Amino acid sequence: MITVELSRSLSQGGVLWEPTPGDRFTIDQPNVVGEVFWISHLTIDVHTFKGQPLLAFNGTTEWALDSVTLDSALWMPREDQLRVLLGERFVGLHRDGDDWLVQVEDEGGRGTFRDPDPECAYALALLSVV
Repeated sequence: MITVELSRSLSQGGVLWEPTPGDRFTIDQPNVVGEVFWISHLTIDVHTFKGQPLLAFNGTTEWALDSVTLDSALWMPREDQLRVLLGERFVGLHRDGDDWLVQVEDEGGRGTFRDPDPECAYALALLSVV
């Protein structure tokens, strides 16, 4: 799974998130960061209140949360989402020993990004092009 640090770097780099069911996120506050939530119509829904997106916790008692604003949530994109964000720049994913290599190509040439976790390798590649 992608790390909180890489997720934060993607957000700070300008990668935008439009929450949909199946998305993972954490609440970017010291006392709860690292707890991973999944958006699902059964437990967490996306609502709009006064024009601002909210992630609403339906019937859950975890931390007695009713909802959090989108700016408090940190998207933790999945491998398939990162690959879509790379778009045509994505060349390939390969295994090399214990690491995964993601290759991307843009007008500056080809780059290879390595990490033991494929999602982290994708995120590193995406950070190189945002």
